[in-house]
Amino acid sequence: MQFGVFSVSDITRDPVSGETPSEAERIDAIVQIAEKAEEVGLDVFAIGEHHNPPFFSSAPTTLLAHIAARTKRLIVSTATTLITTNDPVRIAEEYAMLQHLAKGRMDLMLGRGNTAPVYPWFGADIRQSLPMALENYNLLHRLWREDVVDWEGKFRTPLQGFTSTPRPLDDLPPFVWHGSIRTPEIAEQAAFYGDGFFANNIFWPKEHYMRLIKFYRQRYAHYGHGTEKQAIVGLGGQAYIAKRSQDAIKEFRPYFNEAPVYGHGPKMEDFMEMTPLSVGSPQEVIDKTLTFREHFGDYQRQMFLMDHAGLPLKTVLNQLDLLGEEVVPVLRKEIEARQDPETAKPPTHAVRLKEKYGDQPARQPRPNANRGDNVTGGSPYQDSR
Repeated sequence: MQFGVFSVSDITRDPVSGETPSEAERIDAIVQIAEKAEEVGLDVFAIGEHHNPPFFSSAPTTLLAHIAARTKRLIVSTATTLITTNDPVRIAEEYAMLQHLAKGRMDLMLGRGNTAPVYPWFGADIRQSLPMALENYNLLHRLWREDVVDWEGKFRTPLQGFTSTPRPLDDLPPFVWHGSIRTPEIAEQAAFYGDGFFANNIFWPKEHYMRLIKFYRQRYAHYGHGTEKQAIVGLGGQAYIAKRSQDAIKEFRPYFNEAPVYGHGPKMEDFMEMTPLSVGSPQEVIDKTLTFREHFGDYQRQMFLMDHAGLPLKTVLNQLDLLGEEVVPVLRKEIEARQDPETAKPPTHAVRLKEKYGDQPARQPRPNANRGDNVTGGSPYQDSR
């Protein structure tokens, strides 16, 4: 099972010090957080995508390529890549390039985001959000699997004889998670293609996500990708850890109370009871995280939100020390002992490469010669049909 941290890239005032970090400070900090995640033994770092203040992550692939270059083992991913307002052609190109630069240590989560004004900023209609997400992914899925694509749809100009470059590393498309907090159509889409389903269950009660994940598992099996137990599921979570639970609650309360998303709402204790938020000692975080498996079944990836609500960098790095040294090692051991043997392995590049090619060498596309007009003709690669 994979463990990691994700960030929504918010730039939020620290309610204790009264200071608001600059964009430059937060960008520098997020790189340090990713490097720390690898240092303490975590598997994944993911960043969201936003195009408005108070967020900074408008170019996830640029940031993730930089982090991949500064790490050796860490998988870089997204906490949302906007499948609605991004052109699927550009997603295909940019994330295939990231896959090459990261030597396969990457995947991505597709979603519609939660910022309504982004749609007109990029010439899209929010009322078409769901059909746009479905159509755009249909095209993206083909672009990574077919050397030459002819395509026509409703939301972008047609493509005739188009080849997305570079081709995916080893001719193996990046693994895709479909993220959703409420939409069964997205769970259906993930199941149809045999992709992963990520339920970012950080705000809503577990019963809602139990229904959504059960539906995804049923449809995954229906489409013949494997059994319900073999479906690929990821979960979100939030944690604030201290050696003593009373210290954790005291330290985190001012950040919870002023948090942009859930501040000035329910009491922290009520929110902890209703949602996956864990505030306490390492053992309390372990105990609560282990209940996720009881509710949702065995799953492949657990992500934690650790750097939000104005928490200063020093505090976040200390949190990662506790997470990586005292929480995750115990979770790995406990989950491995309890996991059903039928559960699928995490979808790493190496695992999927073995599934596709076995012991045979992977395909390495080599273009045909430029015929003089910067194109190679109808068969762009030497082994294309």
